[in-house]
Amino acid sequence: MKNSNVKPAEGKLGIMVVGNGAVATTFMTGVLMARRGLAKPIGSMTQYDKVRVGRGADKKYLHYSDIVPLANLNDIVFGCWDVYPQNAYQSAVYAEVLKREDIEPVREELEKIVPMPAAFDKNYAKRLDGDNVKQCSNRWDMMEQLRQDIRNFKSAQQCDRVVVLWAASTEIYVPVDEQVHYHLSDLEAAMKADDREHVAPSMCYAYAALVEGCPFVMGAPNTTVDIPAMWELAEKTQMPIAGKDFKTGQTLVKSGFAPIIGTRCLGLEGWFSTNILGNRDGLVLDEPQNFRTKEVSKLSTLETILKADEQPELYSDYYHKVRINYYPPRNDNKESWDNIDIRGWMGYPMQIKINFLCRDSILAAPVCLDLCLLIDLAQRAGRCGTQRFLSFFLKSPMHDYTRGEEAVNHLYRQHTMLKNAIREMGGYEADEEID
Repeated sequence: MKNSNVKPAEGKLGIMVVGNGAVATTFMTGVLMARRGLAKPIGSMTQYDKVRVGRGADKKYLHYSDIVPLANLNDIVFGCWDVYPQNAYQSAVYAEVLKREDIEPVREELEKIVPMPAAFDKNYAKRLDGDNVKQCSNRWDMMEQLRQDIRNFKSAQQCDRVVVLWAASTEIYVPVDEQVHYHLSDLEAAMKADDREHVAPSMCYAYAALVEGCPFVMGAPNTTVDIPAMWELAEKTQMPIAGKDFKTGQTLVKSGFAPIIGTRCLGLEGWFSTNILGNRDGLVLDEPQNFRTKEVSKLSTLETILKADEQPELYSDYYHKVRINYYPPRNDNKESWDNIDIRGWMGYPMQIKINFLCRDSILAAPVCLDLCLLIDLAQRAGRCGTQRFLSFFLKSPMHDYTRGEEAVNHLYRQHTMLKNAIREMGGYEADEEID
């Protein structure tokens, strides 16, 4: 490892997860099993990916942990909040993602992960009926109670550092309001005034995390930290933030396959995407207002890869539709279909069809691990604000839309950004072009 200015990953890293459902428990169980040598963390970039450093005779390919000081899996301690009181073992069994034989070896550890009462507003997730919720006088009180939870957890578990990760359900769509969301002082005033329309519970989690010195990751498409007021708070507290929405199945395919069409200069007539899933996420998304939040996230991918202004003849008028359907028999085994209508030589039509039978939580778990380890690294490297290098893991990457900045959704450009950041933090030259 070269000389870099990144602080070492000493002591315990607490990962406090909002939500104790299928994604969270699959993530927790996998980490606990992997550190016992009973499972492999397949799909995790931090555990498997290699980055080239140096050129010519100095060129070598190294794992991330050989370039930068990442937290070790053995040093991770889990905590969580959830509207349902079941511990992580009970929740993992109920989720039916993992087989019992893959849960039982770490049963005792999972049983000790008992969710704290959640900061919850039923208007933001009407389909959830849990009673393990905080009694809050207003949004500011909600945030203060969460701050106390973080302090208590950090003290009880003797953590040196804590990361807060949102792996809970998608909230209803909260449009960005300049009167509330553009300045930190306005957001704080709205919290104290108990403005429940503009201040989602997730914003209270994010605010609490940042003021307690914890990086925050938004794993759902919620507006939460994707507002100027939160960017201001992240700068003020010198904390890194990342979001939004874990990139797992269909959007991963889209961000990787759309570049094939663009690079080959093929025309696009339309891209129809539909999903069926039956887990708690599917139940929540069956509510139109919650689906709207997800739809905005999923629709944003294509338009920044196949750009009308760069290739008007090819991409000026294509039709893009996204659908999600709640179908209980599938549970966590999501199926996505993509029908892509393209144009080739002399305008002749062709079709591409992709049928992805994926396991949502199996794809999300390594993304959770990577985001937590890398945002902890970013914090120790002195990085604050939006961490654009983490776009690789996110469906709708954050960007400064107030200045006309465009999100990078192209998977291979995102990978280059990720590798360059690892190089930089490791004291190497960020030498790959993003074009």
